[in-house]
Amino acid sequence: MSNIYLAYRIYIKDIIARAMIELRHLRYFIAVAEELNFSRAAERLHIAQPPLSQQIQALEAELGLKLFERKKRPLQLTAAGQVFLAEAHLVLTQLEQAITSAQKVSRGEIGRLVVGTNSSVANSVLPDILQTFHPLFPEVILVLREVSSSQQVNQLRDRYIDIAFERLPNANLNDNSFSFLPILQEPLVVALPEKHPLAAQSQIPLIALADEPFVLPPTDLVPSYSQIISLCQQVGFSPKVVQEATWMVTVLSSVAGGVGVTLLPANAQSLQRKGVVYRPIQGENLTSELAVVWRRDDTSIVLHQFLEVTKSVAQKQKIGNGE
Repeated sequence: MSNIYLAYRIYIKDIIARAMIELRHLRYFIAVAEELNFSRAAERLHIAQPPLSQQIQALEAELGLKLFERKKRPLQLTAAGQVFLAEAHLVLTQLEQAITSAQKVSRGEIGRLVVGTNSSVANSVLPDILQTFHPLFPEVILVLREVSSSQQVNQLRDRYIDIAFERLPNANLNDNSFSFLPILQEPLVVALPEKHPLAAQSQIPLIALADEPFVLPPTDLVPSYSQIISLCQQVGFSPKVVQEATWMVTVLSSVAGGVGVTLLPANAQSLQRKGVVYRPIQGENLTSELAVVWRRDDTSIVLHQFLEVTKSVAQKQKIGNGE
C-alpha cells in the first residue's frame, strides 16, 4: 500500500469525521461508484438522474474533493474517490451494526443477567428455564451465582445479583424495594436413612416423625424453613433439631449418615444420595412455594425476558403436575 494511499485514507477519515455528511449522500455516492454510470445508479436508487448528479456535486463541494473523473468514459473514480468508497462502506456497515445491536438490546436479545441460585432451585425449575431461555436469547450472558437464601436479598439490594429464587414465606415480602412472583408449589417429602424403620412404609404421616431427630437448616440462614417447623407444630410437635446444615447436599449427607430425618421439596428426589430414601407425607397436602424476586426499580429488558420465560416454564410444570 503506497504512502500516498495511506495519506488519502487518513485525510478522508478526518473529513468524514468533521463533515456534516448525510447518510443518503453516502448511499448515492456508493451507488454511482459501483455502477460507474449516473443513469444506472439513478435507476438503482429509484430517483431521477439530474437530482442524483446534483447531490454528488454537493457532496464533492462539502468534502472539497473531486470524487469522479467525469470526462473519462466509462466514468472513473479519482484516487480520493477510491479511498472515500472504502471508507463509506465502512461507515454504513458500522451504522448497520449499531442499528442491529441497538434493536437487539431493545428486545432484550443482548445483555447480561446475574441469577442467584441454590441447590434446591438447581434441582427444580432452573434447568428447564435455562433450556428454554438459551435458544431464544443466545447472545444474553447468564451468570449463575450460588447464594444462600439468607444472602440473596442482600445481594439483590447491593446489585451483586439481578434476580433470585426464594422459598416463601419470606421476611422481605412487604419490602417495597422488591417484587416477588410466586411461580410454583412443590410437595414436601420426608428424607430418611434407608435403614430407618419408617422407610418400609410407602407414605409417612407427619406425626410419625414427632420423636425423630431432625436435620434442618438454621432459620436465620434459610428463613423459609420456619414453615417446616410451623407445619410440625400444627400436627402437635416441634422438630427435635439435632444438627443444622445450610446446603441441601450437606443435609442429605447427614441423613445418609443416620443423624436424623428431614423434610425437603420433592425436587430433592433428583439427588439420588446413597443411603437416603424419600417418602411422601401421608394425608397432608404440604407444599413449599417457590418465587422469583427482583429489584422493583430494575427496568432491564433482559430481566423481564427472563421473567417471561420463567413464568412460561413454571406454568408448563404446573400443567404437567396436574395443578
